[in-house]
Amino acid sequence: MALLSQTTEYALQAIVLLAAFPGEPRTSKQITAATSAPEGYISKVMQTLVRAGLVHSKRGLGGGFTLARHANDITLLDVVDAVDPLVPIERCPMGQTRENCRQLCALHRRINHSTEMVRRVFRDTTISELLVNPPHWLDADAPGLQRTPRAASDGR
Repeated sequence: MALLSQTTEYALQAIVLLAAFPGEPRTSKQITAATSAPEGYISKVMQTLVRAGLVHSKRGLGGGFTLARHANDITLLDVVDAVDPLVPIERCPMGQTRENCRQLCALHRRINHSTEMVRRVFRDTTISELLVNPPHWLDADAPGLQRTPRAASDGR
């Protein structure tokens, strides 16, 4: 059993990519090239992140996705909750439901306690912290990661 769904992993990778290049829009194709996630899947994930208010989307020339907030202000929990929230289990592995028991069995209690501990760790971890030791696919030479050229008219 995986702690995070594949969708959540793709969402985290996309957010980290955007955080690595603040203010520089990235298209679905660029995010796909950098993370090796399927492009159709990334498009859906990105729209979920837009609806959650974590990412801005701009259509047209020079458009793409950018973070809606600074990476210091986005936690792993924000991303996880936007895509596939970690929630306490309703059905006990021992066959009881919350409705059937007044006290949760030891296993049910421990699983729910562990879920809350993980949520706390995710709540206390910002996206900017993930950039301290960036993932290997965030290498500057990777496809889709080239810096967006600045306009020549800005006088620099």
